[in-house]
Amino acid sequence: MKIGVPKEIKQGENRVGMTPAGVAEMIKHGHTVYVQHTAGEGSGFPDKEYEEIGAKILPTIEDVYATAEMIVKVKEPIEPEYKLVRKDQLLFTYFHFASEQELTTAMIESGAVCLAYETVQKADRSLPLLTPMSEVAGRMAALNGAFYLQKTKGGNGKLINGVPGVPPTKVLVLGGGIVGEAAARMAAGMGADVTITDISLPRLRQLGNELPNNVHTLYSSDANIKKELKDVDVVIGSVLVPGDKTPKLIRKDMLGLMQPGTVLVDVAIDQGGCFETSHPTTHEDPVYFVDGILHYAVANIPGAVPYTSTMALTNATLTYALALADKGWKKACKDDPALAKGLNIVSGKVTFKAVADVWGLPYEPVSLD
Repeated sequence: MKIGVPKEIKQGENRVGMTPAGVAEMIKHGHTVYVQHTAGEGSGFPDKEYEEIGAKILPTIEDVYATAEMIVKVKEPIEPEYKLVRKDQLLFTYFHFASEQELTTAMIESGAVCLAYETVQKADRSLPLLTPMSEVAGRMAALNGAFYLQKTKGGNGKLINGVPGVPPTKVLVLGGGIVGEAAARMAAGMGADVTITDISLPRLRQLGNELPNNVHTLYSSDANIKKELKDVDVVIGSVLVPGDKTPKLIRKDMLGLMQPGTVLVDVAIDQGGCFETSHPTTHEDPVYFVDGILHYAVANIPGAVPYTSTMALTNATLTYALALADKGWKKACKDDPALAKGLNIVSGKVTFKAVADVWGLPYEPVSLD
């Protein structure tokens, strides 16, 4: 199969869909890999490294899309890429369709096969292709929360771990999944007083047993969240409903419960955000204020550490990418139910129910026969 790895063109995105090591494995399996010129430079992988293992370098993104049968990338296509996507072309990437109606419409009209990393789901409900970026995003969320507490950055002027005689800051983590656990561990490691919430009591018990002693668990309810907001310094939103829009756990009227300079970090912004007042921001312009509360809602947080993120992502996606290339998408998905759950749009039809429901579109389960 002809595999294409284009350069990411979303603002502030330096990751690349596949490392040279990953490309080498694809070539070893007999596939031809076309990498766009400088696609890997932002992650620390120059063209020379791809060429040395047998990849073919193409000069433009147009060349990559026109040549490849399967596109492997990181972020969803953005408007300049819509016209490049071809009928029956397989796109393997993060899509987050439930938060992007224009993207959803464009991919339906393209006739392509859209297989989304974020909805590949195993029988135990784990999300193997979302997990590595969730781990990065959770850690980064805690670091960014600590950074923006500085008065010079708009925060309330508190040091996250305090000093002898001065208490540490209070960090509230909404959601006890992969992102939430990573954020809680990082914040706790920096010395903060952390509370993590979830609606699953078994998960709260697990977190209570495994996380450090300065992390407290709390059942997630509107009343409990409101109570915590009164003296919190950083709130990290890490709620996820796979493939669907995120519920709004902090509404605009709740901002008044917090002290000015409180920092909200919305890691769920890719799926619409879990704060009512959130809107996507970029690494170049990451924060804004609503009613004196600082919001950080960068839609590609792991893009700030592209070397680590690209390595972690390729480690997770490579096995699935090889299966798709070796067998074709239909057989690969038929053989692996987890991979089949990644099919969101196929040949103009929405094949993932949550996406269809969000946009009021017909849902048509995909036939793999």
